[in-house]
Amino acid sequence: MAKVQGVKTLIPGSCFILIAIKSGKLSILVAEMAQRKILILTNRIPYPLKDGGNLAMNAMIEGYQRSGWAVYLLAMNTSRHFIEQGLLKKLFTRLFAFEWVDVDNRLKIADIIRNYFFSKEPEHAKRFSNEAFREKLKNVLTSFKPDVVQVESVYLSTYLPVIHQYSPAVTVLRMHNVEYQIWHGLANKHTNPVKRIYFNSLTKRIRDFERGAWKKYDLLLPITEKDAQLVGRLEDVNNMVVIPFSIDIEKIKAANNEKWVGYHIGAMDWIANREGIRWFLEKAWPKIHQAEPGFEFYFAGRHMPEEFKKLNIDGVHCVAEVPDADAFIADKKILIVPLWSGGGIRVKILEAMAAGKVVITTTYGIKGIEARQGVHYLLARKPDDFTRGVKWCLDNKPAAEEMARKAQQLIMENYESGKIIKRVTNEIESLLAGKQERDV
Repeated sequence: MAKVQGVKTLIPGSCFILIAIKSGKLSILVAEMAQRKILILTNRIPYPLKDGGNLAMNAMIEGYQRSGWAVYLLAMNTSRHFIEQGLLKKLFTRLFAFEWVDVDNRLKIADIIRNYFFSKEPEHAKRFSNEAFREKLKNVLTSFKPDVVQVESVYLSTYLPVIHQYSPAVTVLRMHNVEYQIWHGLANKHTNPVKRIYFNSLTKRIRDFERGAWKKYDLLLPITEKDAQLVGRLEDVNNMVVIPFSIDIEKIKAANNEKWVGYHIGAMDWIANREGIRWFLEKAWPKIHQAEPGFEFYFAGRHMPEEFKKLNIDGVHCVAEVPDADAFIADKKILIVPLWSGGGIRVKILEAMAAGKVVITTTYGIKGIEARQGVHYLLARKPDDFTRGVKWCLDNKPAAEEMARKAQQLIMENYESGKIIKRVTNEIESLLAGKQERDV
């Protein structure tokens, strides 16, 4: 009997070539590969694409879909970020499937108090535990039979037992932040003793919950190298690959008659954004306005607090929620990000750099972005630093433009979406191949 030798080569487009040599003759066979299937779980609808969290989730969803994967999105339509049914039916139409479950995750004082005194789990995780979502998840796992289940929030780790019971899929956790760091930073900033006690308690419970969850996934996808290093120091996890937020360069809109003014845009229901803007307006803005009376600052975002809308400060403009974030940003040159807590990566900074803006931010703001101080951005650690940064931009516009150009080049080389998603799919394919070998 003649021997048959074969070499299998993967080719984009869900097919492979089998090169076979039989009786001295070369045969080339092209066969269809089974399309990879991924179920993505989110604790909110990744829409509208105006804040960092939604943009980061959407980048992963689109990345898998463009890579030829069948993407099933199962999302919570929460009361805090509720979207009407009519609009939902128009979203994510290019995916294999998109379904959602309405979930009431409102903050309730009684639940917070009960959780503080009687539970070791953080209230954040309990608010996303929902029986209807659990039942829908069971149905999707058994009918769709995904190769991979990717969870977009550590607080959805309460569903891991269901996933493991109903599916042999590879489990992936997308780490947008190291969550407990956010609350640790807020606890250290707060002067209110009651809030500080609560935030310290919450920090401990989130830390314990988070560390326990990391070890249960087949693969962690932290968004920054620093987050990955922290995880590695704290826990022995299965597999981990740093996957930063990726930018679709083609979608970045060109600047339009830029004015040398400052701006900030971010969801104001995220406490780190809210506290950062409050600090900036109270501590830094008076000094900036004194040094540069003609300089103006515009800030926008969803869920803008009424106290900000009612502000009457010379040179400061609260725009609240804007219908088009790109249009808001287009004519403004200097992004100011006064962030004092949080892990993860600041999507708005990456987008601003890609668009050729000058960025002034804190060590927390630039965290996770491989940029160099004084080359790609201006670092500010205290109010006077923000003042000096603004003044330098206004007095040295050609040098500031060159800084923005270098930052733009950095983003194009290191954060382009096609390169990033390829790293993810390669790692997952490796895990799937190893799993298949063990099952044989």
